[in-house]
Amino acid sequence: MVISTEGLSFNFGNQQVVKSLALQVPEGSIYGFLGPNGAGKTTTIKLLLNLLKIQIGSIRIFEQDIQHHRTQILSQIGSLIEQPAIYQHLTGKENLLNRALLLQVPVKRVDEMLALVQLTNAAHKKAGQYSLGMKQRLGIALALLADPKLLILDEPTNGLDPNGIIEVRELLIKLVSQYKKTVFISSHLLAEVERMATHVGIINHGELLFQGSIGELQALSQPLVCIETDNTVDAANLLTRNGYSVSDVTDNYLYVPYISKQKTADINALLHGSGHAIFSIGKQQKDLERLFLDITQKA
Repeated sequence: MVISTEGLSFNFGNQQVVKSLALQVPEGSIYGFLGPNGAGKTTTIKLLLNLLKIQIGSIRIFEQDIQHHRTQILSQIGSLIEQPAIYQHLTGKENLLNRALLLQVPVKRVDEMLALVQLTNAAHKKAGQYSLGMKQRLGIALALLADPKLLILDEPTNGLDPNGIIEVRELLIKLVSQYKKTVFISSHLLAEVERMATHVGIINHGELLFQGSIGELQALSQPLVCIETDNTVDAANLLTRNGYSVSDVTDNYLYVPYISKQKTADINALLHGSGHAIFSIGKQQKDLERLFLDITQKA
């Protein structure tokens, strides 16, 4: 495990914002740290980066205790918390050169990072004239300059337009698949994390409600049969009278638990035989947003 925490808790005064957190982040993963605003994500990240002092519990990164090996651990971590620290009056390349001097990193790394985040053509443009997506990519380039093993990003797609979100997502996937980095990314954009994460932790009110692979998360939820029909209420009543369990009913759709292909065909035949117009019917896996709501509502 690249990151491992045990009993990690943190209070701001009388308010407990992190409650006995036990994170397990595997090497080579994109770990999506999910939760609504105020769930404790940023506080956890500040604890991981030693920006907040540990009150209760322990943090091990690269299998070393952060309190005893702080400098060695942090030298192998790149981070971006919300907005990148960029000098607006400098060009993208000048920002990287300035950081390279501070970190005593070879200057050749600057051009390599510009190429990696696809900013070579904008290298001599003032950073203040960059789009939000370009600024985020420059922030990630700054975080990668010292070639860290672990990248910790807090809401890196916050405020980005769809193109910017796609750019950041593709970059993070590339970092893991081609450059063997481990990425820990916090977000409240659940659908976006689902597109790139290999592992997920769901936090709410400071408590870890779920942790595991994307596949394990989806396995918690039984698939549904989604039925689009002309009168969902009457159709739901018909199915209930015939022994089917109805999970949800909206104006246009009704949902029943998926059992088998044959049962789906039986449902279709029953509704059609009773005069209902079936516009569509099919198996549907719950998306991450619905799973998140299920888990947090049960907590």
